[in-house]
Amino acid sequence: MTEEILSDRNMEYFIADWKLIPSSGGVFDFEVNGALLFSKKQVGRHAEPGEIKALLQEKISAFKKEQGIPWDTIPEED
Repeated sequence: MTEEILSDRNMEYFIADWKLIPSSGGVFDFEVNGALLFSKKQVGRHAEPGEIKALLQEKISAFKKEQGIPWDTIPEED
């Protein structure tokens, strides 16, 4: 999952911090930039292949729209 997300240059730029937070019974939460993106406890199942990446892409797309950043733009490196 980590490689799938961080190999995408567009996502890498927008992720300042991500955490996979385990707890008892195989339950985990996945947070990105301090916001809960996926919770096994809330949905009652493991994430499907590609599901977390798709959720992250939706979050990034919404952020870009709010900020007026074209959907296919990757900001320049400083």
